[in-house]
Amino acid sequence: MNEMIIEGAYKKMSDQQNNAFHHAPEPYWRESVELPAFSPLTDNIDVDVAIVGGGIAGLTAAYILSKSGKKVAVIEANKLLNGTTGHTTAKVTAQHGLFYDELIQHFGEEFARKYYKANSEAIQFVRDTVKNEQVECDLTTEDAHVYSQTEKYDKKVRKEYEAYQTLGIEGDLINTLPVNIPIKSAVVMKNQAQFHPLKYFKKLIDSITQNGGQIFEGTVAKDIKENTSTSVVTKDGYHVHSQKVLVCTHFPFYDGMGFYFTRMYAERSYILGVKTKKEYPGGLYINAENPTRSLRYTTTKDGEKLVLVSGDNHKTGQGEDTLEHYRALEEFTEEVLGIDEIPYRWSAQDLYTLDKVPYIGQLNKNHPSVFVATGFKKWGMTSGTLSGQLLSDLVLGNHNLYKDVFDPSRFVADPSLKKFFKHNLDVAGHFIKGKLENPTRHLDDIQNGEAGITIVNGQRAGAFRDENGTLHLVDTTCTHLGCEVEWNHGDHTWDCPCHGSRFNITGDVIEGPAKKPLKKVE
Repeated sequence: MNEMIIEGAYKKMSDQQNNAFHHAPEPYWRESVELPAFSPLTDNIDVDVAIVGGGIAGLTAAYILSKSGKKVAVIEANKLLNGTTGHTTAKVTAQHGLFYDELIQHFGEEFARKYYKANSEAIQFVRDTVKNEQVECDLTTEDAHVYSQTEKYDKKVRKEYEAYQTLGIEGDLINTLPVNIPIKSAVVMKNQAQFHPLKYFKKLIDSITQNGGQIFEGTVAKDIKENTSTSVVTKDGYHVHSQKVLVCTHFPFYDGMGFYFTRMYAERSYILGVKTKKEYPGGLYINAENPTRSLRYTTTKDGEKLVLVSGDNHKTGQGEDTLEHYRALEEFTEEVLGIDEIPYRWSAQDLYTLDKVPYIGQLNKNHPSVFVATGFKKWGMTSGTLSGQLLSDLVLGNHNLYKDVFDPSRFVADPSLKKFFKHNLDVAGHFIKGKLENPTRHLDDIQNGEAGITIVNGQRAGAFRDENGTLHLVDTTCTHLGCEVEWNHGDHTWDCPCHGSRFNITGDVIEGPAKKPLKKVE
């Protein structure tokens, strides 16, 4: 879409707002907190527990284990909290959409009740940690709402409320919202929470290092070796020797024949940080229908409310021009709250398991010293926290009531079997489509700030011309399993539609499962 069309369609937007759609700043969380920096690993080390991944699951586990007297090392490929944790909306809630009726239908009441209790205990862990560590992280108690706007989903919302009653969840069924959204009904989960995730984790990072924990940034984990001891091998050839390894890398960097790429799929979602004309009443909101619309607020350092409007989910590398998702959220916000300014815009990527329940526990039976936490399906503040709790219990030998609920080796015929075939047929379809598609652009036609698929020296290539006119050319074949990547206009990345790997304009890996960069094309 060229600038004339953009200006014609969005005349109501200020110059500053329009600029935000083209030059995405850091997420609000990262811009508002200065985190400590750590050096890369430059030697072999010995620890009790090696933790790969510096997000919510890895840092929570490191915090618990270091306080328990374990010698831990956290290694992060990039910067701490720069992945999904740094791009979250940071709702701290056990209300994960319309989910409890579904859990009862597929797994039974006991399973659903344990899922709820595990997430509720994760919320309490956050509250207790904030109190005990005296963390200033804007933690507030909020009611969470899932609302319906159609007859079909009104029935689903009412079924969900029945599930709440069955499971003993404190909640309500209502037919109006405090925000200007007409609804059929809404199910309310009482006394949930929200916070500033990076302010929270900055304090936990301090605690980890004070308790002797080591943290290394810019350190890429390449492999795990299991002999007499377990070693994480880095890209630069250094070894972290340990008794246990926790793989908390969003998508597991080490598969260990667990075939996680066949049992999960990636979705992207989009977030606007908006200063609204109408006063935001508080509370957490998400709709039951698609496309998703989610609302919460945070308070800036100036004391102003910044409303986080998110949603428009789609499978990574698939769907319409990604810039249109931001525009859809902007239209929704204008209608509901009115827009004064949009100072922040960012996107996030989350992984879904076949049955929508995270995989947390032993990687598989062949790897007793390796543990994994993944598949949080956009609810990482509770799922990531309970991951840290559960993995710490497994390392320490403590009994955990919820071990079986999140066991990564589970495979339930319904719905897992249906989802397994559906997901992998989708992957096959996109693999074939990518190989058959004809390139649509000529290099000379690609203007500054644009990208396209073209032919260079007889081979398919992805071309992006930056604002200075410099051309960046990459081979579009994903280095994971050979699917063809697609251009993400909204975030200026190359995204794989098969398993969700993402690469920057020069081909470097942003998110796995791919480990190697896209090949450069001369």
